[in-house]
Amino acid sequence: MLMTLCEPGTRGLIAAAFGPVARGETYYAQQLASDLTPDMLLLADRAFHTNDLLAQVADRGAQFLVRCTSRRHPPVLTLLPDGSYLTRIAGLVLRVIEAELRTRTADGSTFGETYRLLTTLTDHRTDPAHRLVRLYHERWEIECAYLALRHTLLKGRVLRSKDPVGLTQELWGLLTLYQALRSVMVTAVETRTGTDPDRAAFIIALEAARDTVALIARPMSAPGPQANLVGHIGTRLLRALLPQRRPWASARVAKRGISRYHTWNHDQRPRASTSITAIDITVQAPTLPTEQDPARKPSSPWEHLCQILAANANQPMHARDLANHMGLTASRARKNLTSQLCLWTRHSLLTRTAPSTSRSRCPTP
Repeated sequence: MLMTLCEPGTRGLIAAAFGPVARGETYYAQQLASDLTPDMLLLADRAFHTNDLLAQVADRGAQFLVRCTSRRHPPVLTLLPDGSYLTRIAGLVLRVIEAELRTRTADGSTFGETYRLLTTLTDHRTDPAHRLVRLYHERWEIECAYLALRHTLLKGRVLRSKDPVGLTQELWGLLTLYQALRSVMVTAVETRTGTDPDRAAFIIALEAARDTVALIARPMSAPGPQANLVGHIGTRLLRALLPQRRPWASARVAKRGISRYHTWNHDQRPRASTSITAIDITVQAPTLPTEQDPARKPSSPWEHLCQILAANANQPMHARDLANHMGLTASRARKNLTSQLCLWTRHSLLTRTAPSTSRSRCPTP
């Protein structure tokens, strides 16, 4: 398993960690967290929203914008004017942005997805929710880096070494070559003001490097102007810059090892690559406990508790009474409720008025 810390603007690598797959993604992510600096903003996918990893990134002084799963329901502490809200996770005051993205394509199809983002950028005035949602899309640039590593450099082949020492040496050599080519590409693009590094083609840089090495390696040949590897690659890149990136969408395809047929994800995406005409971002403000409909079935234990306390005029209630209202009869379920009440009290969502007795605390508007 290879995991890298990638800069999305240039697709250059900051750090890399790899090893057995059994250790899991979080293990290698924690190793890369030590390479973060206070001037960095970390973009990460849903697999990296664990409390330990978030706390480790915050300890390094770096900011983060991480997507979390829909199963996680952070408590609402403060509702912000742009629809996002403040919460507390792992001892950190974070901002949660829940947004729905609706994409329209040229063939008339429409599809969407809901995102829930956690970030340390808590000021809605300097960092509006819509801007952060669009910024999170830059995380996909790391997929282009892996595409260049696996398919352009390796041409889809697996590593040749058959022992751990050889694999380590081969993989570091591959990463070193990738980083060297990226550095040359950025240096060449910087000679043209306002040119996006995305327009430099990695495959052209690789072919130019191979041609130059072949020329230098020829016997009885004196090094000429083409011996300058950086200058030759840069010249080739600037002659064949890619056009500006066009927004497009297509269905996600997963190829199964036991079948030659592809599995299509049923998310209403077009099967063929189609141009995107518009992307609508709607920030969804959370429903506060005082605004909920009592007749609606609660979707979480916290929402159920808020409905019970609101129905009883927010009077202090014993854990035993709350368990009766929730229909909890098993002793184990009642103990779990008591533990959960203690957790909500520590997060300042409830106020303890007596032993095992609590009352609700309305969130700050």
